[in-house]
Amino acid sequence: MKRSCILALDQGTTNSKAVLVDHEGAIVATASRAVDVNYPQPGWVEQDAHALWSTLREAVDDCLSRADVEVVAVGVSNQRETVLMWDRATGEPLGPCVIWQCRRSARFCNDLTAQGLEPWLRRRTGLTIDPLFSASKMRWLLDNVPGARGRAEAGDLCIGTVDSWVLWHLTGGAVHRCDFSNASRTQLFNLETLRWDDELTALFGVPAAALPEPGPSSQIFGQTVAIGALPASLPIGALIGDSHAALFGHAGFEPGTVKATYGTGTSLMTPIPAPVFSERGLSTTVAWARENVTYALEGNISVTGAAVQWAAQLLGLDSAEAVATLAQQAESTGGVYLVPAFVGLGAPHWHEAARGTITGLTRGSGPAQLARATVESIAYQVRDVFDVMDAEAGVPLQRLLADGGASRNDMLMQFQADMIGRPVVRRISHDVAALGAAYLAGLAVGFWASEAEITALPRPSSRFDPQMGDGKRRDLYSGWQRAVSRAVLDV
Repeated sequence: MKRSCILALDQGTTNSKAVLVDHEGAIVATASRAVDVNYPQPGWVEQDAHALWSTLREAVDDCLSRADVEVVAVGVSNQRETVLMWDRATGEPLGPCVIWQCRRSARFCNDLTAQGLEPWLRRRTGLTIDPLFSASKMRWLLDNVPGARGRAEAGDLCIGTVDSWVLWHLTGGAVHRCDFSNASRTQLFNLETLRWDDELTALFGVPAAALPEPGPSSQIFGQTVAIGALPASLPIGALIGDSHAALFGHAGFEPGTVKATYGTGTSLMTPIPAPVFSERGLSTTVAWARENVTYALEGNISVTGAAVQWAAQLLGLDSAEAVATLAQQAESTGGVYLVPAFVGLGAPHWHEAARGTITGLTRGSGPAQLARATVESIAYQVRDVFDVMDAEAGVPLQRLLADGGASRNDMLMQFQADMIGRPVVRRISHDVAALGAAYLAGLAVGFWASEAEITALPRPSSRFDPQMGDGKRRDLYSGWQRAVSRAVLDV
């Protein structure tokens, strides 16, 4: 008898991944494909919409070829805030896929801020005004693709986040839906009514007729059509943004739990029972929704792992891993700080015009010191968010749960524990977002009965306890704060 599994699809910024998860929460097989990211001009970041789907389809075929199992449901996690537009009849994309990091809509966002709309928008959507979020990107597509606005108003076009694009393909174009977690990142979604908001769609100029129908993260969204090795008639039981999926994958169900997903950027997220509207740079979002809605406080850091990739190119190294190895050759940065504000600063600062800055260079500074400063910049940015979250979550944060590519770096994880003065618990699995999507899909079809059953599943991890004294921690972090102030003031 074949082992029953959930197939989780994780479409990320740099990789599309397929993962098979069994009833014990073990990963049976996995496969991934790289996705190119394009930078057509300063501040612009985009991808080819076809590539998002084709790489995911290749990963699915590869994954299913590695294990002889029975797939009982499909769950999807995805890069968030990224938007694309396509023809409703043909599925052909119109314009680029505008990535979450892209700043092309900064001028429009600045105009909204100048009109004093930020407090109103934050109360309604939980989000500050920033090009990170989807609505201004949608507006840009509608304004810059010839004929798009009229066709969208007529219902001839679909516009949505990556979850809706993947669902569209999985169902052969039959379903245009999204989940509450992705909808809550658009700045068009009302956190109180859990619907698209007419005043918000009017403000951003996005026709509601083109948007997907939002719904709970764990439900039957539709059924698959036969695509390559993927069989037809599988229930699609979950859609969820990747950061939210990672929190669910950690079984981070209780207030006081906080996770950090170390990827191209880094997201810190902690569940809260009801919306808390931060005045200090955090977002309020839907974490996930089943029978009830779970909310979360989140801090989005724009550039973390991407800074290490940049350093590798600058230093002539062949990988991010080589940067981490070089960083270990330096006992300290020697007072060097890198503020990787390559696309501005995200949470909790939200300075769109800030730019990358290196401070503290001396004649003795070398490649190893710069590499170490790059790695340490990730931990400093996480502390910036962690401190605000600890103050605003209403429950003390006792430890940090870590996942994502950069969390494999032991030096970073130890420095992170030292900087926040709390233990860091790193999941051994590198597929925590995929696990979260699998869990939610499994709950939708009865593969697992409850969150308590998911909490009881094994989660191999390693722990890093703080070792740094308070004085040294304070001095290092003060140096970081001075460097950040220069990144902002030098604009």
